[in-house]
Amino acid sequence: MTMNAAAPQRPVILAVDDDPAVLSAVRGDLRSRYGRHYRVLTAAGGAEAVGTLRQLKVRGDATAVVVSDQRMPGVAGTEVLTAARQLFPGVRTVLLTAYADTEVAIGAINDLHLDYYILKPWDPPEERLFPVIDDLLEDWHANNQPSFALTRVVGSRW
Repeated sequence: MTMNAAAPQRPVILAVDDDPAVLSAVRGDLRSRYGRHYRVLTAAGGAEAVGTLRQLKVRGDATAVVVSDQRMPGVAGTEVLTAARQLFPGVRTVLLTAYADTEVAIGAINDLHLDYYILKPWDPPEERLFPVIDDLLEDWHANNQPSFALTRVVGSRW
């Protein structure tokens, strides 16, 4: 008798930005580099991102990294990253900021235990985005080993 276990879902990388052009760019960059091994999801604003994170939690999906813009109407990036940490304590967090928001990013490092902030624009991604995400994913994997459920049936063969 052969038992087929369901393959685990790929961990999630969530990108959040209210600017459609920026969101498209970050989604494209992340998918080109990480799409084979991770599910790259996007949210077009802070409220949508928090809703997505809650859905991921309910479904039991592993969330490895959240990359969020800071300046968004309604729910700021720091609020998104706070919600991500509350729902997924091991998640790695990145804040996308403009030069004018570096003080917010530095405060978030101290207050929210932000893992990193990246200034916009992040071109070229091979130098300014991918090394950061690579390090955060490596760290996430080191601290988030998959758990396996084992069922043992005890009894006679017949």
